[in-house]
Amino acid sequence: MKLAFSTLGVPGMPLAEVAALAADCGYQGVELRTAPDEPVSTALGERERAKAVREFARAGVEILAVCGYTGVAAEGDDAEVLQEIGELLRLAGDLGAPFVRVFPGGGDRDPEIGGTDAVRRLGAAAETAAGVGVRILLETHDSHPTGAAVSRILGPVGHRHAGALWDVLHPWLAGEEPAAARAALAPFLGYVQVKDVASRDDLTPLPLGTGTLPLAECLSGLAPGAWLSWEYEKRWYPEARELPGLLTPGREFLEGLCGPVG
Repeated sequence: MKLAFSTLGVPGMPLAEVAALAADCGYQGVELRTAPDEPVSTALGERERAKAVREFARAGVEILAVCGYTGVAAEGDDAEVLQEIGELLRLAGDLGAPFVRVFPGGGDRDPEIGGTDAVRRLGAAAETAAGVGVRILLETHDSHPTGAAVSRILGPVGHRHAGALWDVLHPWLAGEEPAAARAALAPFLGYVQVKDVASRDDLTPLPLGTGTLPLAECLSGLAPGAWLSWEYEKRWYPEARELPGLLTPGREFLEGLCGPVG
């Protein structure tokens, strides 16, 4: 198992501090939330991108993913969606990140109509992704929250540079059993996002192992070298505890479930 955490849990923290925190707490990687209010965005210049690479290399920490917010099942023109994904792919390529995260983002649209758009867009974007050596991962989220729903998009895409990101919260909220989600996503899986919450009605982030998510069931049977990333949504829940002090106990909890990291 290799372990990362998302900068969603340390909003606005300078990259050098993020890299040092990961190394100090025994994490091998970091997911970079990519938005205008974060240290990393698609507007980042070449010099700043090179500096970020040096800071993470100095700490011995990998940049696992560039996490954008493009909705591939959203209503609108393909050109705009593909431009956004292209910018994320170029950023990931410059940073040496193997993955770009996108959302379904279909909103209230018919999931089948949104899914058809997503298949077409991901198929086109996957060709660009192949050219820069990056894989686009569609997260189990919003309009397509389950492994079954995401697999119905990725199956027809049929491209190795388009895969899945299993956020374990959303299939659980939708009533999909962990074994079913894992089986549906297995042919496409890039990595897994873990988290914990108090209940289906209270999604305030909690330290791993102290909430109600069936994490042991979710992580059972994963490949020994799989990446797990702790997405602690401090950005959206300012009342939640600070993440840095939770990282080492979180790593120890995951080691208890999956074995040593590294």
